[in-house]
Amino acid sequence: ALREPAQIEAELDRHWDRLHQGLSYYKSPSSSSAGKVKENKDVAQPLKDFGLRISKLLGLDEQQSVQLLQCYLQEDYRGTRDSLKVFVLTWIYSEIADYYYEERMCLLRCVLLLLTYFQDERHPYRAEYCNCVTKLEKDLVTNYQSQFKNLFKAEAPTWETHGNLMTERQVSRWFLQCLREQSLLLEIIFLYYAYFEMSPSDLLSFTNMFKEQGFGLRQTNRHLVDKSMDALVDRIGHLSSLILVEGMDIDFLHKCALEDCTEQHQFSTAPDEMDQLLQTFGDIPHQGPVLLAWVLLRHTLRPDESSPVIRRIGNTALQLGVFKYLSTMLKALGASGNNCTASTAKMCIYGLLSFVITSFEEETTQCSHLIDAACEVLSAPSLAEIFWEMPNMGLGMILDSAVGMFPHKIGPLLQLLTALLSNKSTVKKVYNFLDKMSFYTQVYKHKPNDIISKDDETLWRRQTPKLLYPLGTGQTNLWIPQGVLGQVMIGGEQGYVVRWDYSYSSWTLFTCEVEMLLHVVSTADVLAHCARVKPILDLVHKIISTDWTVSDCLLPLTSRIYMLLQRLTSVINPPVDVIASCVNCLSVLAARMPGKVWSSLHHTGFLPFASNPLTSMAQCISAEGMKAGNYGNLLVQIEQPRGEYAVTIAFLRLITTLVKGQLGSTQNKGLIPCVLLVLKEMLPTYHKWRYNTYGVRERIGCLILELIHAILNLSPEGEDQGSTPTLQSLCIYSLANTEAGQAVVNIMGVGVDTIDVVLAAQPTSGGSEGPGQILIQTVKLAFSVTNNVIRLKPPSDVVSPLEQALTQHGGHGNNLIVVLAKYIYHKHDPALPRLAIQLLKRLATVAPMSVYACLGSDAAAIRDAFLTRLQSKTEDMRIKVMILEFLTVAVETQPGLIELFLNLEDKDGSEGSKEFLLGEWSCLHVVLDLIDSKQQGKYWCPPLLHRAALAFLLALWQDRRDSAISVLRKKEKFWENLTTPLFGTLTPPSETAEPCVLETCAFVMKILGLEIYYVVSGSLEQSLKDGLQKFSNGRRYEYWSQYVKSLVCHVAETEEDGISYFAEAQLLISAWRMLLILSTTHSDVMHVTEDSTKLKLFMDVLDGTKAALTTPTSVPCLRLGSMMATLLLILLKQWKRSPDILCPLSLILECVLQADQQMMERTKAKIFSALISVLQIQGLNGGEISQLPQLLLSVCETVKDEALALIDNTRHMNQMGDTVEDEDSMETDSPRGQQKDQRDGVCVLALHLAKELCRSDEDGEHWVSVMRNVPVLPSVLSAVELSLRSKHNLYFTEAALHLLLTLARTPQGAAAVAGAGVIQTICLPLLSVYEVSSNGTSQGFSRKSQDSACWPGVYRLCMSLMESLLKTLRYNFINEALDFVGVHQERILQCLNAVRTVQSLACLDEADHTVGFLLQLSSFCKEWQFHLPKLLRDIQVNLCYLCQTCTYLLHSKKMLHHYLQAKNGETLPPAALPKTNRPPQTPSKEAASGGEREEVEQKALLAVQCSLLKILSKTLATLQHFTPDCCQILLDQCMDLAEYRTLFVLSFTTPAFDPDVAPSFGTLLATINVALSMLSEVHVPKWSNPARGMNLSLLIFTMENCFYVLISQAVRCLKDPTILPRDKQRLKQELSSELSTLLSSLSRHFRRGSPSSPASGILPSTQSKPPTPGSKEGQEPFIQLVQAFVRLVQR
Repeated sequence: ALREPAQIEAELDRHWDRLHQGLSYYKSPSSSSAGKVKENKDVAQPLKDFGLRISKLLGLDEQQSVQLLQCYLQEDYRGTRDSLKVFVLTWIYSEIADYYYEERMCLLRCVLLLLTYFQDERHPYRAEYCNCVTKLEKDLVTNYQSQFKNLFKAEAPTWETHGNLMTERQVSRWFLQCLREQSLLLEIIFLYYAYFEMSPSDLLSFTNMFKEQGFGLRQTNRHLVDKSMDALVDRIGHLSSLILVEGMDIDFLHKCALEDCTEQHQFSTAPDEMDQLLQTFGDIPHQGPVLLAWVLLRHTLRPDESSPVIRRIGNTALQLGVFKYLSTMLKALGASGNNCTASTAKMCIYGLLSFVITSFEEETTQCSHLIDAACEVLSAPSLAEIFWEMPNMGLGMILDSAVGMFPHKIGPLLQLLTALLSNKSTVKKVYNFLDKMSFYTQVYKHKPNDIISKDDETLWRRQTPKLLYPLGTGQTNLWIPQGVLGQVMIGGEQGYVVRWDYSYSSWTLFTCEVEMLLHVVSTADVLAHCARVKPILDLVHKIISTDWTVSDCLLPLTSRIYMLLQRLTSVINPPVDVIASCVNCLSVLAARMPGKVWSSLHHTGFLPFASNPLTSMAQCISAEGMKAGNYGNLLVQIEQPRGEYAVTIAFLRLITTLVKGQLGSTQNKGLIPCVLLVLKEMLPTYHKWRYNTYGVRERIGCLILELIHAILNLSPEGEDQGSTPTLQSLCIYSLANTEAGQAVVNIMGVGVDTIDVVLAAQPTSGGSEGPGQILIQTVKLAFSVTNNVIRLKPPSDVVSPLEQALTQHGGHGNNLIVVLAKYIYHKHDPALPRLAIQLLKRLATVAPMSVYACLGSDAAAIRDAFLTRLQSKTEDMRIKVMILEFLTVAVETQPGLIELFLNLEDKDGSEGSKEFLLGEWSCLHVVLDLIDSKQQGKYWCPPLLHRAALAFLLALWQDRRDSAISVLRKKEKFWENLTTPLFGTLTPPSETAEPCVLETCAFVMKILGLEIYYVVSGSLEQSLKDGLQKFSNGRRYEYWSQYVKSLVCHVAETEEDGISYFAEAQLLISAWRMLLILSTTHSDVMHVTEDSTKLKLFMDVLDGTKAALTTPTSVPCLRLGSMMATLLLILLKQWKRSPDILCPLSLILECVLQADQQMMERTKAKIFSALISVLQIQGLNGGEISQLPQLLLSVCETVKDEALALIDNTRHMNQMGDTVEDEDSMETDSPRGQQKDQRDGVCVLALHLAKELCRSDEDGEHWVSVMRNVPVLPSVLSAVELSLRSKHNLYFTEAALHLLLTLARTPQGAAAVAGAGVIQTICLPLLSVYEVSSNGTSQGFSRKSQDSACWPGVYRLCMSLMESLLKTLRYNFINEALDFVGVHQERILQCLNAVRTVQSLACLDEADHTVGFLLQLSSFCKEWQFHLPKLLRDIQVNLCYLCQTCTYLLHSKKMLHHYLQAKNGETLPPAALPKTNRPPQTPSKEAASGGEREEVEQKALLAVQCSLLKILSKTLATLQHFTPDCCQILLDQCMDLAEYRTLFVLSFTTPAFDPDVAPSFGTLLATINVALSMLSEVHVPKWSNPARGMNLSLLIFTMENCFYVLISQAVRCLKDPTILPRDKQRLKQELSSELSTLLSSLSRHFRRGSPSSPASGILPSTQSKPPTPGSKEGQEPFIQLVQAFVRLVQR
């Protein structure tokens, strides 16, 4: 976490003194220190006692012991603070000892790090390190040298001296530490002398010291050395030897010798003691290099003196096998430890070797060991380049001698050249070097015949040309021509070595060598040839892996590798090392051309293969028909018995490379057998194989997991998703369901302790290739693989074995969850705990288990460890982020765990109190710190971490963790800190560098939104209210609106390549959308009240929508466009203001209609909705619409297309025999996607929009032309017809009928609708909408609320449509109307009857529509009488009965109330429940107080009365047409009475609620009475306002019609000759008295000032005025009429 140079410098300044003191910083115990500890009041007594015990055990100063203990508890202790009280256990002491030892090592490692990098120009902190080293330089070596002496002389502790806790194991641990510290001190001294000069006196003292210590072998406590410590002891020896050689400064000596100024060297006056000292050496191999260097030094500085001494020392060095020693030393240093130390050692030895070879004859040096040493030295990258600068100096002489024996001995030269390959420039040099060879060395046992030689046998000459390889004709070969001279290097009885003076390319020679091997593969010479070919293959491997461009030149060699593999793997005892080299070469080739390598390899039989084509997963997993290939046999027969796995390692690398090469799907199928072999035969068992070398098992495990990891990370494009298994699905399946998964679980279960043990056992902690590092890498891969398997596994109901193994509760805390959680204690590699937590996070999400329960007794300790790492300012930031992400997931899925981490305590200590406090170990402390505005931008709180903290808080709010939220709300400055990000200024979207800042702001917006939404505005915290006020005052709404708009525009502009942070952008936009939507309902709290602000916000949303939807669209744009469109729609509906936005909206609509249909469905619907809202708002304000023609055209096109698609779809469903009644579950796979019929579907909304447009276009000029061009009506009508027949597409049908109804209001529209064949569409198909049962009753009268869409509603709409068409078209439509009545007569009659039995609003509504239609039809009595006489009579009778029913129900309110209650099962008609007065808080209807219930019931009753009144008024208006015209019957004496039937019987009883009592004059009089009584009620303000105006007019209209029918019917009776005179007399008397009473009440009423007759146009469907004969001014015309009639009757 420390990244800034300034921080690094401050840390070094603070602690440089401790680094300078080194191990002497840790003091020995003293009584004064013990006294100070005892006096210290700040430390608890138990800690003091404990500290003193530790001081005795470790021999450490008492104060430092207490300090150490405190640090240990803070950093490394794995229990909880509570368990400390009971834990005086021995293991704690051993843990603290380990912690102390590790602290000492770390101190030294810091110094080593400084020395490593203080002169490295590439290191970011070089300057800071350099300053520190300058301070340390003085006395550093003397300090560290004395510490080293103390260490190797230290007496081993015993229980007598260190207390009884000092067990044998502790002693052994102490000694191991002692050796490790010696080794580190020497390493520091060695690196120091690599940069600084050593004086002769220092050299002498070091030599003396190392001699005394026997170069590490004569340790004081050497009886304690066991086998595991050998490597450390050797390392001490290696470093001692190197310090002395480095101190002699051979490089400078070499330079002095070349420039002939040897007196400048610091040892030019070397003390003689060194000579005497070194003559005593010779018994320890470590002394070899020192002796060799001294020989050089003496030989160069004083060549004339003491040559016998030099010779003796030199011989001793050779006897010690100095060159072999050098190569083993460099190997050991390179294998473990700091690579800087190894490369410095190589530089040092390079100087030594170069000078040795220059100074002495080569014969004196042992050749093969010298080459090994040279190769080790040259493996340091910089040295190979230095070598090629002067290839004939120093080590170049070794190269010359190796060339001298080439190609008789191929190995040495190629070994050297392979070591000399370090980068591309050296590759070219090596390639050219081998390409132009000028000597060819051959060895002969006897002198051949075709040779002429000189007398002294020193020169030979060829007489005949000769082929060098016995290969067939036409194959590559080398040809020595005639006359070539050869120099005889060695001759005699033993044989001859001849160097021919012949130029050739070694590459050709190598090709011939490979060909030869192919020839002799099944003979006895195969092993000898293999030994020659292996170096060639190794060289090729190194070349192409260093520089790929040379690979073309090596084609003759690389192309023969496949054949080699095939031949070598099929022999009886295959040469494993050569095969491994072949496979390694192929791995490098496969990295560049996987397809080529795969196709060639496929034919060699080396890889596993399938003999049958693979079809199913079961077949793959059972490995049926799979052959293991030559490799599989080799593994089982040779590698496993021997315990050497070179080929397996190479094989795994090759397969991984092929997988990563993203081959096509067919090749990947071919790899299935290989991967299956790994999953079935290797992964489950590799840990049980026999191994000769330590570390190979770990490497194989790591490679297997790397392969699986690569497969799981294949992008899906690389795999075709067919039915046959793919590599990925195979891996997922076998890991989830076979023992391969268990093997991965076992690897994850290694646990943090084992890893610590392995790391501790390494000689040094540095290096990336130690067994510990490989183990860590393997475990990390296992985490990643498991995580991916769970992520990618196809969902299933069965729990797979892998998931079981991951989540099962083991006893004694040995389940995997605990093991995973404990990786938090791992300190070496931060990625390990991070990946472990990531896997825990995944498991917490998907697995049905409680992590808290799995952790058991360790839960609190693990929590403390998590929080300690989260709080640490120097912790790796990614671990902190991962911990917070884990907790964020846990909020939702792991209630127990999150309670543990929140650690809330009751405020007053009593259980169940509502107030909480944060406990000491609550994660909220850290989170509050992280969101603190003062911390932002500090190095320990980077944006990513801030984002993670806010994500956690958001999770608390989303999950409604009230206890935690209540604590947070009350924290001072919480809201201020939380909202800080919203007051910042972000970089423009085009330059966003840190997308997580967008998420941060989004999270804050969401938290604010949730808080405002859930908390009643009065209870919001004052600080939050202030923040919101500040937000509004600071014009932040405008700022964010502008920013979100620019963000959407940026996404739209860059949609070609897409933006990298789309997810973050989408999150911010959705959060902003949520805030805006809230601001429409909570404007008082959020202060979005100014119109200018609203207008700005609204226009920004509109511009954003436009930008996202009008570009050539990509998926991200569409998503954002859809989100913005939703927001636009909500703002429109809520703010009810629409500036002139039809223009942009219609533009958006055009773009949306042209885009891809599948993706646009929802968006289209939203745009249509917005347009409908705008039109409705504008309709209220009036105003012209300029875009009308264009909009109409677009919408009509859509309607036509959608209707046609719907037709296809419905037909398709009908064919499939889909009888689903429920329109929501209409799943189909129709040709055109899933054309579902939804209330907010595109089709339905388009119809509604068309309706609104037609309504705006009053004179109809536009739509007429559009309908002429676009066949909308025919397609809509066909779709309606089909929908009615199949009783599907309810919403569509409804919307279509609404559109037709709107059109039918104008003459043009009605003509168009009728002309398009509406009657054929509706008349017969409508029958299938309602079923009439056999006994003539219909099931259609539901008690459903009339608001929700239903098929009876469709029937009612059809009624209205018929009524409207008939009213507009009159005689032109009469035939169709009569057809309709004829077809649906049963339903019509039932409906008129039903009012008696069902008073639901739906039923009354249908009666209303039916009577409305009959009212229109009744104008055409004559036609009706002619066509359907019986029906006419039935309807007349039913209407009279209906009149009676309505009167009765209106008259008897109590009865009606009772009926409503009984029918609705004690509940109210749902429609009557007020929607607005139901706040979310009220629990339920039952809880509402009695008063409320009464009010609701009253409202319901009113609604029913209103309906009944409407029906009554229309019924009477209809009856008026069936009774003679008043004027005519009064005045026209010769009128034909037979034309009109008597409708009411001569009786004056009040109407009964009984179908047997016929309607009579009493009924009519009762109706007038009821109307009158209601009229007087209207003046009482009990009637709710909207009903009031309506009712007044309706009542008067009802009375008018009733009087009219009464008079007409009475006159008809009086004139009827069939009626007896006494009946006529009775009629006159009754009417006269009743009417007089009524008249007087009426006139009283009108004198009070009531409105005049509103007989016209009150009801939407009754616009016929009853004819009122000439009226006098000032009195109601119908009253005058009645008065006249009364006078007539009284005569």
